[in-house]
Amino acid sequence: QPQLAESGGGSVRPGGSLKLSCTASGYIYSNNCMAWFRQAPGKEREGVARIISDSRVSYADSVKGRFTISKDNAKNTLYLQMNSLKPEDTAMYYCAATYRSSCAYVSDINFWGKGTLVTISS
Repeated sequence: QPQLAESGGGSVRPGGSLKLSCTASGYIYSNNCMAWFRQAPGKEREGVARIISDSRVSYADSVKGRFTISKDNAKNTLYLQMNSLKPEDTAMYYCAATYRSSCAYVSDINFWGKGTLVTISS
């Protein structure tokens, strides 16, 4: 059973940066879609960024230009670099993986991490 483990969450002030990591084990990693989702209190889980390869990445409009998704196949690790953070970025962030060709929606996802909390507050 594949497992995903996130790390790197925390509390920062608006304008700050955080880098999330997700280590995948037991998972066919390099050729499948992986993504970051987030869920704020009282809201539905939403896609933030997804990646199949270095040339095939996609971002939610709300994070374009501020967040960067990447992965290190040798380390089986997915990253999310988050810059210029805003209070509205506050949420639990989840690493997600699928054996499908797309991971844009919650319904596409086969495997979830437990999440890491990101809090943006002054």
